[in-house]
Amino acid sequence: MNIDRLLQQGSGDEERAGTIPPLDDWHPALSGDMNIVIHADGSWSHEGQPFARPKVARLLATLLRLDDEGYCLVTPMERWRIKVEDLPLVAVEADFRDGAWWFITQFDDVVRLDAKHPLSITLTPQDEAVPQLPVRFGLAARLHRNVYYQLVEAAEAREIGNGKSELGLESAGQWFVLGQIDNELIGEAP
Repeated sequence: MNIDRLLQQGSGDEERAGTIPPLDDWHPALSGDMNIVIHADGSWSHEGQPFARPKVARLLATLLRLDDEGYCLVTPMERWRIKVEDLPLVAVEADFRDGAWWFITQFDDVVRLDAKHPLSITLTPQDEAVPQLPVRFGLAARLHRNVYYQLVEAAEAREIGNGKSELGLESAGQWFVLGQIDNELIGEAP
């Protein structure tokens, strides 16, 4: 995979450089492993060094998908497996408009929280239960801490019994759970 050639193809046309190609149409054999790591905070490194040019990580993110063999960078002719510490994307912004929550990843993916893109709680490598959101091609985004706090601030509590309530929010006509809480902590009778 010639990164410089890929960058030149996108140079001068920022919109094209961020366009997601039809990765689901490309099925080359696995070429091997590439020494690229996507860290839990969403940053990228190659051979242990952070990417010097953010544009490279942004371009490579458009070529990323989750395959049976793991996370892979895919072109029509090559498919390279890379390491991902947690999830490859991070939702860094959230906004509520037109009855739905919308999220933006560090690479400007825009995702609406809805039945097709449901929020779920999964464990990080540090065994912390944190929300994630499906984005594209099997990739998911972990909610950045600030985004999670923004959702918690907007959330409502719904009693589920046994002295507990679900903390969640509605988006696009669906209910999404952020977690559970004891009723005593929200000022309700147990």
